[in-house]
Amino acid sequence: MNWNAFLRQSHRWLSLVFTLTVIANFAAIFMGLAVEWLYYLPLPPLFLLMFTGLYMFFRPYFSRRRTAG
Repeated sequence: MNWNAFLRQSHRWLSLVFTLTVIANFAAIFMGLAVEWLYYLPLPPLFLLMFTGLYMFFRPYFSRRRTAG
């Protein structure tokens, strides 16, 4: 598996983890079990999603510049 395929697959799994943490956060709030650290639980997957998403967004522009130059 090459680097781009690995990054795309990890982005998909991170989106699943992020969605589950947000659902768990809302469920805890509605059940009244919310503790303060639970609010910060979705942030690590969100930051990783941001970095992998930005890489996948700009990758075609960088590869086009390399082949044209």
